[in-house]
Amino acid sequence: MAQPFSLAACDVVGFDLDHTLCRYNLPQSAPLIYHSFAQFLVKEKGYDKELLTVTPEDWDFCCKGLALDLEDGNFIKLADNGTVLRASHGTRMLAPEELAKEYGGKEWKYFMPDTGMAFRSGKYYFYDNYFDLPGALLCARVVDLLTKNNGQKAFDFWKDIVAGIQHNYKMSAFKENCGIYFPEIKRDPGKYLHSCPESVKKWLQQLKNAGKILMLITSSHSDYCRLLCNHILGNDFADLFDIVITNALKPGFFSHLPSQRPFRTLENDEEQEALPSLDKPGWYSQGNAVHLYELLKKMTGKPEPKVVYFGDSMHSDIFPARHYSNWETVLILEELKGDGEWKPEEAEPLGKKGKYEGQKGKPLYSLSKKWGSFFTDSILGLENTEDSLISTWSCKRISTYSTIAIPSIEAIAELPLDHKFTRFSSDGSKTAGYYPNPPLALSSFETLTNK
Repeated sequence: MAQPFSLAACDVVGFDLDHTLCRYNLPQSAPLIYHSFAQFLVKEKGYDKELLTVTPEDWDFCCKGLALDLEDGNFIKLADNGTVLRASHGTRMLAPEELAKEYGGKEWKYFMPDTGMAFRSGKYYFYDNYFDLPGALLCARVVDLLTKNNGQKAFDFWKDIVAGIQHNYKMSAFKENCGIYFPEIKRDPGKYLHSCPESVKKWLQQLKNAGKILMLITSSHSDYCRLLCNHILGNDFADLFDIVITNALKPGFFSHLPSQRPFRTLENDEEQEALPSLDKPGWYSQGNAVHLYELLKKMTGKPEPKVVYFGDSMHSDIFPARHYSNWETVLILEELKGDGEWKPEEAEPLGKKGKYEGQKGKPLYSLSKKWGSFFTDSILGLENTEDSLISTWSCKRISTYSTIAIPSIEAIAELPLDHKFTRFSSDGSKTAGYYPNPPLALSSFETLTNK
């Protein structure tokens, strides 16, 4: 049995910001992200205005862990062995016969076991977090329209999506009020962001009082990071963190050599000259994990300080922090809150609708009727019998690269710092590292497979 995981044993505690320390009001933020892209495609690239209308039912398409084949417009859900469990063309789900014909129970053409398969390439894109998911719905609807209107079978719209990202989210967009997203968040941050619970604020202070080095490592730029932190933690948030790294460009922060990605100082949120090394705590931009770890050795006086990193993205946070830096990793997985069926009465009251709201659909973390569980599924054409259940590729990566997985930081904030968590690696169990409870789908799966 592996040793339990405890925060008390860590010297350094690092955090991602978006969807980790900073929690978004997803029923508001998801439509805003969707419209930031849809309006760009319609106004700047001449796409059909139909893209601008979204119904509550449309959001059921969103499910983390899907991959989009950029050439044929198919979305796929992968099993842990690389076979395709479900697929859609645009938003239209493939029937079992079509699935068998298209994929035939074979490994997906781009699948590479273990660490060999990138999350992003010129051929496909994995949807990995809540910033991504509205884009999955948009791309699926683009495929629908191009198929219906033009009879297209091969697609090249991805360049327009990339242009939309650049327009709305480039480094200067916050300062210049480009696009829709940043101006709207600035206008009413309380509508889109959840304040940090008092229990989490106290927990952060408790970590600091216990002598832990606290770090914030985010790919958001410094101006947006400051707005978020001021809103969720208060104007004195910088006092909590010894080191703040913005525009970290993860996962490259972990995988790149220091010469490829040096740290830079900031002046009025503008990046300054590259630094040959990192000599003292403070607020920096870009950078790399190698130089950061050298500084942590100096700050702790230890040859191998123990670091734990909290993040919501397997692609940007968990996999690279574990694989390249061998840090402990805590995955924030809101799907642990939404593993059952969502009922419409759980939605917030409609009240006064804002400009980008529309009617509310299901929360993004809840079970998709189209795609089924994020964690498990049944093999092609078979009912959910004992032999047919299989875990997803996303699920396998969680148990491979996360130390533990939790629904939110709040879920552990009132535990003592020396609480002993069971790790995923403890006994080969797929469920051991989930706290406070494993997802329902996975509990059923493990019960069946252990019979």
